Amino acid sequence: MKVVFSILASLALANAHFTMQYVWVNGVDQGKNVGLRIPPNNNPVTDVTSKDLTCNVNGLSGSGVQTLSIPAGATITLEWHQHDQRTGEDAISGGHKGPVQVYIAKAPSTAASFDGQGAVWTKIYSSGLLNPSTQQWATDIVNANGGKHSVVIPSSLPAGEYLIRGEIIALHVASTYPGAQFYIGCAQVKISSGGSANPPKVSLPGAYQGSDPGITVNIYNNLQSYIAPGPSVWSG
Repeated sequence: MKVVFSILASLALANAHFTMQYVWVNGVDQGKNVGLRIPPNNNPVTDVTSKDLTCNVNGLSGSGVQTLSIPAGATITLEWHQHDQRTGEDAISGGHKGPVQVYIAKAPSTAASFDGQGAVWTKIYSSGLLNPSTQQWATDIVNANGGKHSVVIPSSLPAGEYLIRGEIIALHVASTYPGAQFYIGCAQVKISSGGSANPPKVSLPGAYQGSDPGITVNIYNNLQSYIAPGPSVWSG
């Protein structure tokens, strides 16, 4: 029965894709697609070795994208939607169960010219399977919150320009690889003031393997625990 449900879920949700469309800074909406590297469509990335895993398709350059100014320690809210609309449908399909993660990377010069390659990414947020008994996932909370999730940018990060990378991994067809769907959005920001921290960093692509238990996993088999791919969260 679980296998049948999995097949039906994959068929029903095949086109229920989504993208990051808004950034909020300390509760203030910055506007649709402002400060964001916009992919050509709402399809997911499924190859963890592809450079598309960095900032989605065509995401290696931010030329022409506005860089948002934010204060050190700001609360950043990322907002996702299936289509070019905020109302009339679920922000993300309820069947797209999985973790929500946020990374940040400091640009050597400008965020717009930064391709995000190499060991530059620090994980600052991760939420996965929240309630095994009800199978509530971080994505359920995002959907209930109109597509939004928030993260505090550690105030100890040095001043400068950065990429903020939001990632939602949909696991509804992840029992074999490639199957997990990576939905990725990158925002360009400039942090004022700040500190002098030198946090741990990983490469994206590079930090994930297709065989990771957080990437190839059957979520329809009474899953009781989940370890999201990538490094531990750095709290600053």
